[in-house]
Amino acid sequence: MSFFVLFNSNAQGLYFPPNESEEWKKQPLHELGWDGVKMAEFLAWLPTQDTRAFIILKDGKIVVEEYWGSKLTGVGEMDQSSYWYWASAGKTLTATLVGIAENQNLLKTSDRTQKYLGEGWTSLTSKQERAIRLNHQLTMTTGLDDRVASPDAISPGSLTFLAEPGKRWAYHNAPYTLLEDVIKNASGMSFQNYFQDNLGEKIGMKGFWQKTGANNVFYSNARSMARFGLLLLAKGNWNGEKIWSGDFFDELSQSSQNLNRSYGYLTWLNGKSSYMIPQSQTIFPGMFVPNAPEDMYQALGKNGQMLMVIPSEGLVIVRMGGAGEGSQIPFLLIRDSWERLKPVIE
Repeated sequence: MSFFVLFNSNAQGLYFPPNESEEWKKQPLHELGWDGVKMAEFLAWLPTQDTRAFIILKDGKIVVEEYWGSKLTGVGEMDQSSYWYWASAGKTLTATLVGIAENQNLLKTSDRTQKYLGEGWTSLTSKQERAIRLNHQLTMTTGLDDRVASPDAISPGSLTFLAEPGKRWAYHNAPYTLLEDVIKNASGMSFQNYFQDNLGEKIGMKGFWQKTGANNVFYSNARSMARFGLLLLAKGNWNGEKIWSGDFFDELSQSSQNLNRSYGYLTWLNGKSSYMIPQSQTIFPGMFVPNAPEDMYQALGKNGQMLMVIPSEGLVIVRMGGAGEGSQIPFLLIRDSWERLKPVIE
């Protein structure tokens, strides 16, 4: 598991680590005015939750970097070069690639999904299928039935009608996974090569996409996840190079529909009046993470994969590892983490 925190009031003062180097500037914790005793307690708690790595950055500079336990392969101890899976935290990364493709005029999020996947990518009638657009996949509102035997399966037989697009929010992996094919067909490149050419190489981000069952999962080390978080914090500007721009990225971290106010483009939002969680149609009142800043937005994945960005504070937090919660998103762990982290940085 890994945890990254970046602090800065705006992107202009951020430090960006070199792309082709292990060099990363550091800054002492005591200069931040954070509570060192509570930080020590927090760091002691993290490995009890199967945390594998924890890093804090201020203005892009490393303040704390710790690793615990064994690598994902089970051979050797975790370190800064060790790869770990992002699980559904990779959804925000995929949404970013869709936005970059739209910047390049390869697609429009208002396009019908049929334009890129062809007719018959679902078991719906032609009229029903034509109503599904890319923005429905980005917002989890396709109306496809997530209660099928295998909600990860992307075959037409597993994609059946339940509601009109835009009328029902459901955390459904299959329509999300198919965005990989959308990008492949729109760009004429493999998904891995598109990521590498248009994002990874530009910010020194290492990692690869790999099929795991029906899902497409991203793997990287903790520092690469932090680089992506830093890019989000800097609004797509990596040390003077503009990786992206436009309304898509302003909207990524805003409520994307009125059903689950705490969901943007494949990204979880804090500070909203209500939220929904996977495998439930219940609307819960209040903020998703009550102890966290209201403007925080998050990429979250199974077993506690977390990438949190807080624009008002210039904070980015990344956490990777295992967790006993077992849910599709680390709902309880993120709350427990903020109960302990908030007193550190107040």
